[in-house]
Amino acid sequence: MASSSSSGLTFKLHPLVIVNISDHYTRVKSQSLPPHAGADASSFPPAPPPRVFGCVIGVQRGRTVEIFNSFELLYDPSTHSLDRAFLEKKQELYKKVFPNFYILGWYSTGSDAQESDMVIHKALMDINESPLYVLLNPSINPAQKDLPITIYESELHVIDGIPQLIFVRSSYTIETVEAERISVDHVAHLKPSDGGSAATQLAAHLTGIHSAIKMLNSRIRVLHHYLLAMQKGDIPCENSLLRQVSSLLRRLPAIESEKFQDDFLMEYNDTLLITYLAMFTNCTSTMNELVDKFNTAYDRHSRRGGRTAFI
Repeated sequence: MASSSSSGLTFKLHPLVIVNISDHYTRVKSQSLPPHAGADASSFPPAPPPRVFGCVIGVQRGRTVEIFNSFELLYDPSTHSLDRAFLEKKQELYKKVFPNFYILGWYSTGSDAQESDMVIHKALMDINESPLYVLLNPSINPAQKDLPITIYESELHVIDGIPQLIFVRSSYTIETVEAERISVDHVAHLKPSDGGSAATQLAAHLTGIHSAIKMLNSRIRVLHHYLLAMQKGDIPCENSLLRQVSSLLRRLPAIESEKFQDDFLMEYNDTLLITYLAMFTNCTSTMNELVDKFNTAYDRHSRRGGRTAFI
């Protein structure tokens, strides 16, 4: 395997591809857990991590290749081949939704490219004559700062007098659009890492607010003790520092005044009134639906019996 590519192509990878591959691997790994894993997993040898396979799609404009999305593929580990009929069906479906996207290559998981990966790589050359290979390393390395993603290209090198295709590493950059940035930020900040419920998310949010208020309170106490010491003459008076303290204190909300209490009660009552109005509106809507259903049912019954409607 060569160290770096010499093709001169520029690769731009979107976060959606990384999320899709990671989600694919997580689902397959959770489904492949043995049934005895919860009973006595220590007496059984650890199973090798599963590998997942799929295609990456995007566009190529000149020397720039932009990878936008991906989809999963069915893989037969005994023959090291892909389900061709499934691939063609998925390609046709994606072509209807994304007519400008083309299959740029494929993806898999693992720490490094394997010899069997070249079989899959060559099988996709009839779709793309120079496919790329996106490899995600699912093992967690806390000391690693870079993303565990590697993009390979294939180049024809002469080894021992025999021309052979080998994988070479290619550099890439992360490209995002506004929708992807919002989604990634939402997942990073609101989704709990332990897969908890909405109550867990609320508890984590309230814990963060409590920590911020506690930190603010400690900083105010430090300023208060400093001003008391300055008033007693224990430390010299500095006018520039007093002006900064005065500017900071003006930013703090004054919650002990009568005006604040009046404004707070007014907003609180308005909020309760809006809540009551929403509840009455829902009740009225439900009652109207019930009356309409009753009229419809009674009207059909009265037509059969020759009576008039009740309402």
